[in-house]
Amino acid sequence: MTTVAAYAAPAAKAPLERTTIERRPVGEADVLIDIKFAGICHSDIHQAREGWGPAAFPMVPGHEIAGVVSEVGPGVTEFQVGDRVGVGCMVDSCRECDNCKDGLEQFCTGGGPVWTYNSTGKDGRPTLGGYAEKIVVDEKYVVRVPDGLSLDEAAPLLCAGITTYSPLKHWNAGPGKKVAVVGLGGLGHMGVKIAHALGAEVTVLSQSLRKKDDGLKLGADHYYATADPETFTSLKGTFDIILNTVSAPLDFPAYLSLLRRDGAMVNVGLPEEAVDIPLRSFFGGRRSISSSNIGGIQETQEMLDFCAAHGFGAEIELIAADRINEAYERVVASDVRYRFVIDTSTI
Repeated sequence: MTTVAAYAAPAAKAPLERTTIERRPVGEADVLIDIKFAGICHSDIHQAREGWGPAAFPMVPGHEIAGVVSEVGPGVTEFQVGDRVGVGCMVDSCRECDNCKDGLEQFCTGGGPVWTYNSTGKDGRPTLGGYAEKIVVDEKYVVRVPDGLSLDEAAPLLCAGITTYSPLKHWNAGPGKKVAVVGLGGLGHMGVKIAHALGAEVTVLSQSLRKKDDGLKLGADHYYATADPETFTSLKGTFDIILNTVSAPLDFPAYLSLLRRDGAMVNVGLPEEAVDIPLRSFFGGRRSISSSNIGGIQETQEMLDFCAAHGFGAEIELIAADRINEAYERVVASDVRYRFVIDTSTI
């Protein structure tokens, strides 16, 4: 075992505090990663505060991890010491179900994925995430960070990047398609960048026009305030894809009315509250509503390569570890542009 410093929530809703944790020894197929940067995802807050239900404590959050390999197991073939790598939302899966074999490990049906934190590994030990100095991960769940991406701007791509890239690719965003991104936050700003790079015509739908200049700089062609009822009148029947990135209940019939025939509204934000969606809001124009949950390991690598090829990472605010609790409050208040990233050298 290796003892490392980390930041953990000792109990639900408690402030995170500095502590030490143990990492397992490097096994046959494992890589030891010196974590350099860890993004703060709204999912971290939902889980640390038990917004999505009971959780395991003490909890070390963090599933947007970028670092450098410092040791490899004797059976490792894909990585070597010194490689720049990343770890996202999962660190294992059954590897045998149809979904795993299809490269969709996030939908593992053989017991489900082993999440990077707030989960239980195959060794029976709780998983502890990236707000730490080091992590040990099986090489099959590690991705390579291309040289064209800085590690700090790459870290949020391991969740925010793949969470938006995967549905945009699956629903065929590209030239000739009109894509609306609901919300311009940690997920939404990556949705705009990626949809624009894919060649789609991109519209941001946000509560107000406060971030309009940012949205246009990130690649949006249009920007509308959803607080203005005229938005839903003027844009009726416009979009092929609506990517909903907000984790709060919406007026779903109003948003569904913005879809063209055969359009899809895809939800990647997960509210803590239950939502009601009247079936009649689907029937006109063969519209559909769906969801997407991160992406598989191969697709995550594809996403990183795509972002590097197009010359962008996440828009970040780099912070020291002793500002994590402040950052949580600012995320809840939508006061970040657009992802907090922890410099783990400050842990």
